[in-house]
Amino acid sequence: MSGRKKHRKLNRTKALQLLLPVMLFISLCVVMCVPVNRSEDDGSEIVAEEAPVTQIMRGTSVHDLEKADTVSFHKRHLEEMPEPTQRIKVNYFGNMRAFFNDSNHVHLAEAAKYGITPLTDTRSHWQLRRPLVKITTCQDYYLDTLIFSRPYLVPEAAVTLREIGRRFRDTITARGGGDYRIKVTSLLRTPQTVKRLRRRNRNAVDSSVHQYGTTFDISYASFVAGSPAPARSVDDLKGILGEVLKAMREEGKLWVKYERGQPCFHITARKPE
Repeated sequence: MSGRKKHRKLNRTKALQLLLPVMLFISLCVVMCVPVNRSEDDGSEIVAEEAPVTQIMRGTSVHDLEKADTVSFHKRHLEEMPEPTQRIKVNYFGNMRAFFNDSNHVHLAEAAKYGITPLTDTRSHWQLRRPLVKITTCQDYYLDTLIFSRPYLVPEAAVTLREIGRRFRDTITARGGGDYRIKVTSLLRTPQTVKRLRRRNRNAVDSSVHQYGTTFDISYASFVAGSPAPARSVDDLKGILGEVLKAMREEGKLWVKYERGQPCFHITARKPE
């Protein structure tokens, strides 16, 4: 026998049998990864929901993004009150300053009945005797930018605030319409924020009722408009808000102080019987 080794011939049939599964697997992966463009004429119906897109342009600030908010519909509003205005019926009842004159002692005594213990240090934030509800802009009221307070109230006060806003809007609707909301300007305060506020506002006394989570301020000089028509004046809207507060005060639901230094109604929700 010769010393040379015999080389096996490559069997093409067996090679194809081995490579065929691999090639099929690769082809299947390619087909699945390539998107298929369906034409409108192929008889298939494609249902797609377009997601809202917010374009951030050069020069856009944080305040611009808040105005173009796509999360909360209720944050959207007109930049200014619409003009020219049309009169709306208002049931005036006299001097609001004289009528809404519940003293700070009355507010404080009510708040102490069911409010939280005023927050002092960080630990006190986690040792509340009452739960707090976070207040956010909604269909019944607009929450202004808060500087000296935090957006929280005890549940009873949160319900009262919601009722004020709803009755305000319902009254406007019943008398001819207009898309307006009240503006909440102050909520829960701490001793630190009261101290800072006293430098600017003499109404913020040491024993601020806002520290109990039962009290809030609603502006009577500024309202939030959601649509340009029908346009209503600030004076008429203030009169309607006064009507609502008068009715709820007579129903035993709140105490009200007409503030002048800061143009607002200082309101403490009363504890339900």
